[in-house]
Amino acid sequence: MAESFKYEGNKGQGGELHQKAGDGYPTMTTAQGCPVHDDQNSLKAGARGPSALEDHVMREKIFHFDHERIPERVVHARGYGAHGYFETYESLSDITCAEIFQEKGKKTPVFTRFSTVAGNQGSPDLARDVRGFAVKFYTQEGNWDLVGNNIPVFFIQDAIKFPDLIHSAKQEPDRGFPQAQTAHDNFWDFTSLSPESVHMLMWAMSDRAIPRSFRFMEGFGVHTFKLINAKGEMKYVKFHWKPKQGLQSVVWNEALKINGADPDFHRRDLWNAILAGDFPEWELGMQVFDQEFADNFEFDVLDATKLIPEEQVPVKIVGKMVLNKVVDNFFAETEQVAFCTQNIVPGIDFTNDPLLQGRNFSYLDTQLKRLGSTNFTHLPINAPKCPMRHFQQDGHMAMHNPKGRANYEPNSWEADENNPRACPAHGFKSHNEEVSGEKVRHRSETFADHYSQARQFYISQTETEKEHIRDAFAFELSKVERLSIRERVVSHLLNVDKDLAKAVGEALGFSEMPEPAEAAMETREDLVESDALSILKNAPDTFKGRKLGILVSDDLDGELLGKVKTALDNEGAMYEVVAPQIGGVTCDKGKKVDAQQKVDGGPSVLYDAVLLLMSQSGAEKLAGKPEAKDFVSDAFAHNKFIGYTDAAMPLIKAVGLDSMIDEGFVDLKQKSADEFIKTLRGIRYWARS
Repeated sequence: MAESFKYEGNKGQGGELHQKAGDGYPTMTTAQGCPVHDDQNSLKAGARGPSALEDHVMREKIFHFDHERIPERVVHARGYGAHGYFETYESLSDITCAEIFQEKGKKTPVFTRFSTVAGNQGSPDLARDVRGFAVKFYTQEGNWDLVGNNIPVFFIQDAIKFPDLIHSAKQEPDRGFPQAQTAHDNFWDFTSLSPESVHMLMWAMSDRAIPRSFRFMEGFGVHTFKLINAKGEMKYVKFHWKPKQGLQSVVWNEALKINGADPDFHRRDLWNAILAGDFPEWELGMQVFDQEFADNFEFDVLDATKLIPEEQVPVKIVGKMVLNKVVDNFFAETEQVAFCTQNIVPGIDFTNDPLLQGRNFSYLDTQLKRLGSTNFTHLPINAPKCPMRHFQQDGHMAMHNPKGRANYEPNSWEADENNPRACPAHGFKSHNEEVSGEKVRHRSETFADHYSQARQFYISQTETEKEHIRDAFAFELSKVERLSIRERVVSHLLNVDKDLAKAVGEALGFSEMPEPAEAAMETREDLVESDALSILKNAPDTFKGRKLGILVSDDLDGELLGKVKTALDNEGAMYEVVAPQIGGVTCDKGKKVDAQQKVDGGPSVLYDAVLLLMSQSGAEKLAGKPEAKDFVSDAFAHNKFIGYTDAAMPLIKAVGLDSMIDEGFVDLKQKSADEFIKTLRGIRYWARS
């Protein structure tokens, strides 16, 4: 039997560490057969130091992972992108020399790609998943790629674990399913053996993982970066994207039905909004802080499983991004765009975050496999919009090569456009930082608190959002076959919130609760609620950019329809008419009303609110159509506002809701069209549930 080994200083941080070689497990090796000492931590210069390039174990592991699939991305395969610009609000020259932030009003071209993480290209848009939020800024000093997510933290602390995380989340290798779902044994086995994942699990089980639209979700840079000014002075920074349209998600039952009704729901929404001139906008915010704050903050700012509450470091809004142009060709742009976290510009720099350090290797390596050549930067979507001058040449798909005789440096040939040199004055300089320490595979003790911020996230939610989190855990774990895995997850939840754990345990039918998981650090209960972590506490108070579904019949009230359309236009909202047939209907004045959807192809899950506008005879006919009854019952079940008139009562009665009419129903004979739209600004009538 192979000799056992021991981790130092990592108890409770890298999973169930009693599972090691010598306990019945064979010794892990590299692909070259070299025994592996530690598969939990990359090699660093000191526990909090930068990752070492010589770490052949991590490099081989990620190198192999990056090249597992062709041609789609291993992760973030299903994505959708658009062009636009970024406008700087004010000069930030005091904290960064980055060219993009030097001048008020400066506009920089951008390309933004949104994506799911786990699903393949053909998976549906509304899977419960993290959403990628990647922005390529084409600055005058090179491309800056801010490659983030719609959730500010991540599952793991060290990049060496990324292949394991994604392997566990993807379809299981023996059976090839489930696709684009984490509701299976492998994912929950891995995360329940990785306590560092608990904070991210809280976000993933929240409504953040089922956004209504790309347009209504936040984005985050996840990692801590550095800002460097012209004097070489350094500040730390975390990046935030705040949607000007407000935050909004769907509910789980609704997500399942949207995936069936329109698996391209998010793609279609972004495309249609831009073509309609309703350009989505996000404001870029920065949390800027110094070394003193970093040293005194409750958690390690290099830990990607932690965030900094906005109440402690407010988000300074520094500019806005507007997406105003769809792509001309999906493959050439959205599919071939190559984002690399290593793409930074003078004035921005990396920290020693071990997840970021590994991403800097992985993303560049991935592009070679996906795009077939080191010359992927020659593709128009990836090419900088500023001059490129270097001596790199040839290779597969080289679209341009250096001109002239010199293709090396130093050389003594004459100075011209084709003979560049490094620029000590303006070239990129890494921030001067003293680095020392033993070469170790070690997780810093400052990364050891896995539950406190998970608890803070949960207590910051509204009761409605807490209920959704409890239900999501119960649903996902109900798909897990092994009882031991379900119990292990609940044992972690006991360290987060006992009421949460109890509710999940009861939903899973536990006869008795497991013991709380062993914790490397005790959960702190002094962290206060942070309203910024809740979607519903940041409701948009506008129906702008949303869509009303209007279910109609012949002989509807044409004058009322006209008033509703005018009110929607004034609000900046959209609508679709849903009719028994795609040819539309005729109103009471004999005028034709065109339909955008047929009732069996336009379910209410596609809309933010609904209006039942029909004649009594039309309502009686629709009451005999199952899809029309589903239109109403689903809208009610999903807590949507329902506009109606007395003429629609036969359909409402057919669904059994005539005795359940609440304040979420708006009678348009009692309230004006403008009052109806004002009501819709609440997005949903949560009191119903």
